Formats: sequence, structure tokens, C-alpha cells
Amino acid sequence: MAQGQVNQYQSLNPQVPTLKRSPSFTSTHAKALKPFDSGDIKVLLLENINQTAIDILTGEGYQVEAHSKSLPEDVLIEKIRNVHCIGIRSKTQLTRKVLAEAKKLLVIGCFCIGTNQVDLEAAARQGIAVFNSPFSNSRSVAELVIAEIIFLSRQLGDRNIEMHQGIWNKVSAKCYEIRGKTLGIIGYGHIGAQLSVLAEAMGMTVYFYDIIQIMPLGTAKQVSTLDELLERSDFVTLHVPETEETKNMIGDAEINKMKKASYLINASRGSVVQVPALIKGLQSEHLQGAAIDVYPREPRSNGQYFNDELNSWTTELLKCKNLIMSPHIGGSTEEAQRMIGVEVATALFKYINYGTSIGAVNFPEIDLRAIQDTDKNSIRVLFAHQNVPGVLREINQILSDHNVEKQYSDSRGEIAYMMADISDVDENDIRKIYDTISSSKANVLTRIVY
Repeated sequence: MAQGQVNQYQSLNPQVPTLKRSPSFTSTHAKALKPFDSGDIKVLLLENINQTAIDILTGEGYQVEAHSKSLPEDVLIEKIRNVHCIGIRSKTQLTRKVLAEAKKLLVIGCFCIGTNQVDLEAAARQGIAVFNSPFSNSRSVAELVIAEIIFLSRQLGDRNIEMHQGIWNKVSAKCYEIRGKTLGIIGYGHIGAQLSVLAEAMGMTVYFYDIIQIMPLGTAKQVSTLDELLERSDFVTLHVPETEETKNMIGDAEINKMKKASYLINASRGSVVQVPALIKGLQSEHLQGAAIDVYPREPRSNGQYFNDELNSWTTELLKCKNLIMSPHIGGSTEEAQRMIGVEVATALFKYINYGTSIGAVNFPEIDLRAIQDTDKNSIRVLFAHQNVPGVLREINQILSDHNVEKQYSDSRGEIAYMMADISDVDENDIRKIYDTISSSKANVLTRIVY
């Protein structure tokens, strides 16, 4: 299949009773009964997504509409009705209500780490795959944390504020080198592991806690409990996803277990640290300082919106000494945004053009070798369906009169996904295959690409 040339049939079967589809979602996709090429694919990109993504998707021949900000819900609903692909960052909320109007939507790209802004279950039930970029900003976050460790250890944040106020306050009390200090990392994934290497290079001893057993890098050591890590560490930094297990994982009890005059850094998720407990720890000077890049509730746009109306404890937090606050910029570097643009945009066009779902966060992950340009009479059948018994037997019976070159199927929760390459077919064969597969009672989404 030539890059940028994707001819497709696609359908959405609204009659899927066990999936409880919204009553408003009752019509088939436009162009469901005839092929379309890449020039017909409409893409909506919101929130100032990096130019690399725009270049990749336009290079595939897609029609790309890009906006620098998120859209109000009513405008978003109007826009999403006519696009096949949408790209967002963290502010746009793709709720069940919004997705119910997405009658042509095939795929969602989250150009960030998290996917909390998308109703993943609703998307899967409509046959919409969701992709994100979990690793591209790892280095950016790790470097920010190293900078914060040094800033906290030298009280640079407070000195900077004082100098801007015209105050000369040259002191060395409670200012330290980080060499020889102990760093405790909670969550030893891509960010935690990179941070570990950087910290060791600066002379720190590294311990980490993770719920799975992980091979450490360098001389870092894994501890068996969170309490052990808190008790050992001069600096504690969090790099965990938002899950039921991690919500509010650092509160009064955990802060009290930390060393006297230690430091806490949160660049993971705002729900992980109980901010009132952090304020108490700073006010009592049990904590020598802290750095926060993420918050339980964050403004939806730039401006003077970080106040007590957003989070009731904001005023008290702002009074704390040796506290570095940043507006969720851990991954906000030019390098990270370029890499995220490349990673997510590539996943989007591979899914649209070839059906490849590797990396999807809500969908079975499958892939096959791409159909070659020389395979003139070959097609790829892409079939998302209810994960119920007997479906593959039904589909294989439909395909039994044809030469199936390759076939792969997998399931995830209520949704299953099959990919099959069929050779030696003509237009009549394609239409018949499409019609019979898409009429299956278990059908969620049928596409044929060639």
C-alpha cells in the first residue's frame, strides 16, 4: 500500500445491544459504502499540537484543521461530527456525550502522557482507538526534577523572589550540596529510570520503590516498601500514573515518615499528593522544601486562574517557604513536543492507513506486515467486534472462499479486533466481503483498506 494512498470501505453497525450505544448514535459513517482515499480523511488538531504532527499528517494527504486552543463543548461537538481523526492534549474533554456525536471518528490521538481526558470505554465501544505518548517527554521531566533538587537544596526559589523585590539576602544556612544525599524515587518507569542515572552522575545515592520488580540502572537499589523509601531519603520524588492505588498516596502519615528536613517533589499527577498535608509539613518545617508541577485541579487556559476558587488551599500554599511551583510544564520542552508529535501522528496514520493498533490504550493491539504495492489484488479487512463466542467462526466462514494470506485477532475487555489480508480479489469480491462482515450482529466497525 503506497504511503498516503489509502482506499477504504468502513461501516459502523448501530445494532450492538450489549454495548449500550447512545440513542443519538444511530447512523452509519458517511462514505460507508464506497472507497475513499487519503484526501478524504479529515483531521482536527486542538491545543497547539506541534508542527511535526501537522507535517506528518498533511504529508499523508489528509485534510488537517489545527487550532491553538481547546474548543467549547458545543463547538467541539459540531466539529467532531465530520472528522475521522482528532488530536488533543490535556484540556479537551472527549466525554461520552461528545463521542456520541462522532459519527465518522476512527481514532483519537492524545499528544501527551495521560488519557484521563478521554472516556476510553465509550471510545472502545464505538470502535475508536486511542493513542498517546507515554515516553517521549521522559528526559524533559527528569531534567526538571534534577533542577528542582538543586534549587530546593540551595533555596534558590526564595533568593530569586527576594532579589526581584530588591532584597539582598546572602546566606548559607540550610543550603546544601546534593552530592552525597539520598534520592528516593517512587515509580521506576521511563522517567524514574532516567532521573536515577542523572542523580547518580551528580553523586547522589538512589533508592526506588515500585509495585513490580525492576532491574535497576547503575547502582540504584529497589526497596520493598514505600515506608522504607520515605525513611531513607533526603529527597522524595513521585513518578507514578493516576490510578486508584496512587490517588492520595502521600498524606499526613507518609510525610511524617519522611526524614526531618527532607524534600518532596511531585511531577506526576495532582491527585497523588494530599496538598493540605504537604502545606502542614512545610509550615511545621518537618519538610525543608517542596516542588510541585501538578495539581488536583488545574486551569483550563493560561491566565490568573490559579486561586482559591480552583483549589481551596491555594492561598495557604503560596505562603510556604522554599516551595517551587510550576504550571504543569514537566514535559513542556521543544524537544519533547517534537517527539510527541512524531510518535502520536505516526500511530494515527498507521492505524488509519493500515489498521495497526500497537500502542492503543483502549483497544486490542495487533499488527501485520503492510500490504505491498505489488499486491495489486489484495485487501486488508479490519473488523472490530463484540468479544463474544462464535464471531471468528462466522468471519472465517465468510472468508473461506478466498486466499487468506495473514490473519491476527486479539481482544481487550468487551472489544475484539481482527486483521486479515486477502489476496486475489476483485471489486465484486470486496463489496461482498464488506457487506457480509459488516452485517454481523457483533459488528462494531468494519473497514477494508487496499
